[in-house]
Amino acid sequence: MNPDIIRAAFQKNRRDFLRTTTKGLGAMALSGLAFPPSFGQSNSPTPASPAPDLGGILKHLHHAPKAKRIIYLFQSGGPSQIELLDYKPELGRRAGEEIPASIRGDQRLTGMLAAQSSFPLIGSAFDFRQHPKTGGYFSELLPHTYEVAEDICVINSMYTEAINHEPAVVFLQTGSQQIGRPAMGSWLSYGLGSPNENLPAFVVLLSAGKSNTQNLNMNMWGNGFLPSYHQGVQFRSGTDPVLYINNPKGIHKSDRRRELDFLNQLEQEQKKTWGDPEMDSKINQYEMAYRMQTSVPEVTDLSKEPDHIFDMYGPESRIPGTFAANCLLARRLAEQDVRFIQLYHMGWDQHGNLPNDIRIMAKSADQASAALIKDLKQRGLLEDTLVIWGGEFGRTSFSQGSFQKNYGRDHHPRCFSMWMAGGGIKPGLVYGKTDDFSYNIAEDGVHVHDFQATLLHLLGIDHEKLIFKHQGRRYRLTDVHGKVRNDLLA
Repeated sequence: MNPDIIRAAFQKNRRDFLRTTTKGLGAMALSGLAFPPSFGQSNSPTPASPAPDLGGILKHLHHAPKAKRIIYLFQSGGPSQIELLDYKPELGRRAGEEIPASIRGDQRLTGMLAAQSSFPLIGSAFDFRQHPKTGGYFSELLPHTYEVAEDICVINSMYTEAINHEPAVVFLQTGSQQIGRPAMGSWLSYGLGSPNENLPAFVVLLSAGKSNTQNLNMNMWGNGFLPSYHQGVQFRSGTDPVLYINNPKGIHKSDRRRELDFLNQLEQEQKKTWGDPEMDSKINQYEMAYRMQTSVPEVTDLSKEPDHIFDMYGPESRIPGTFAANCLLARRLAEQDVRFIQLYHMGWDQHGNLPNDIRIMAKSADQASAALIKDLKQRGLLEDTLVIWGGEFGRTSFSQGSFQKNYGRDHHPRCFSMWMAGGGIKPGLVYGKTDDFSYNIAEDGVHVHDFQATLLHLLGIDHEKLIFKHQGRRYRLTDVHGKVRNDLLA
């Protein structure tokens, strides 16, 4: 054993022992009283089918899964449901009128509207058409999404509790408005592990549809209190998709292997001495980085994709780092059985000049999103890949600022739209309704925690039973809420 480690181990004295272990002994005693051995046995999972041993904590799935992986096309900034998927002709007919007090009620507004004395209704600047088979309405901004309407399930009755961007994004991704909880992909990595030992279970891709967008906090894909190797790994565009995995100049792969083997020995010695489980995380991260030296360049190389695939995703799919290129890369990652693929597409926050800016954003996202559905379907991957499209909240039915051609809309958590496809979701369904002003939910509201519970259910997980104990409390993605929305399931 390393002599420095031996020295450090014996530097503990009696005072240190009593100071540190009394808390531990007290905590164990309290735990024994509060949670006797029989506690929670009635809630233990009833195995429905064995989960493959892929490094996850779950040895049995709670029921038969319908999906194996998730591709989440997150549209950061809050896309306006009124301009995209929630057709409201009444807003056009009553444009300029004050929103009725009975509709607005006592719902809170953001600080950006504090100085606004009136709240004039304004309809969408864009035309809609109804799909003949699904009955859903699609904006002229989404012609390609219209083409896959029979493959997707549109939910017009999503709602959340957060009214500002960061808390709302964190809430969708982690189940809490406060940073520090594990992201959805981290929970899945923890619970299910990874079917591909050469790639991370949780991959993150970033893009922006226009300049001057709000940046995202890396906590959105953080591991929180879970072991650190469950955090999302960001793939960047360019020659180095993942930072620091390539060997420095002059270092051969065999040299790197010997270095990792030696580090592994040191980490194991430290683990024996200190009992710190984070040592396992470090070892896993080193080994994953070593394996990714070959796997990442291969999976991120789009050059061998045929021209007709690039044409399907659109011209921007040939430009690394764009949303279209990331959608194509997401399909390649899905083929390699990456468990959770998170795309963040920034730029949907339109407080002003909405007609112009949302046109730019829709053009950057519509074709590639629909192409991903078509591409997965033609390869037989859609049936066990759950694809999600949507933002963190919606927009108000009244104009922000002056009532004019270049109007804007403020944040609105009470209702917004998203769509899902594949992975056991009922295709061709239009679910939920809002009032004539797209301000309140009229039928079948879907809370964020319901949405999260349903995603876990599709992967074979009971959301109440995927738990991690941290600082004396049992945590889960859905906190203490959420119910599976069976109406959405095929």
